[in-house]
Amino acid sequence: MKTTLLSVGLLAWLVSLVSATALTYKIQANEQACFFTTPHKVGQKIAFYFAVQSGGSFDIDYEVTGPSDKVILNGEKERQGDFVFTANELGDYKFCFNNEMSTYSEKFVDFEIAVEDEVRAQLPAKQGSSPEQTSALEESIYKISGLLSTITRNQKYFRTRENRNFSTVRSTESRIVNFSLVQIVMVIAMGGLQVFIVRFFFQGARKGYV
Repeated sequence: MKTTLLSVGLLAWLVSLVSATALTYKIQANEQACFFTTPHKVGQKIAFYFAVQSGGSFDIDYEVTGPSDKVILNGEKERQGDFVFTANELGDYKFCFNNEMSTYSEKFVDFEIAVEDEVRAQLPAKQGSSPEQTSALEESIYKISGLLSTITRNQKYFRTRENRNFSTVRSTESRIVNFSLVQIVMVIAMGGLQVFIVRFFFQGARKGYV
């Protein structure tokens, strides 16, 4: 029972070390959208993840700037990205997505901004438990945390693949329908043209016979 309570306490402590914001945002054509996060102290890690789920060629321009307007990360026509950098200054860090390259295509972007501490937990000594047991429990908790992070990343990857494939299927379906409609119109037009030509020949032959 004590071990279970200790594990729950450590997991809660680990959760408190991470401040994350996960959003899905629709960026209109010719739009630039910016989001901000503020670390509480120098040396914290900032994790930045994004993936274009649908729209256009699944690409977007992005830029990350620090409090002194220094560009930390940037890229053009990127489909997704996963970065971690250290906050060396206090202040607002700006994360911008730019869709000005698209004239009419809107895009859905999944992104997550997380501020993390790298400080490891110092568990208090408990009666009847040795330091080796405490250390082993701590390492087990961190392994579980790492596995959960891996599962989360895999889920994000599969979700992105699913959304992109669905968008491709929907686009292909729309093209097939449009192509079928064009074929139908062409067949009707060709039939009408053939009827007109046949009637024209018969009318001409009848006038020549008369």
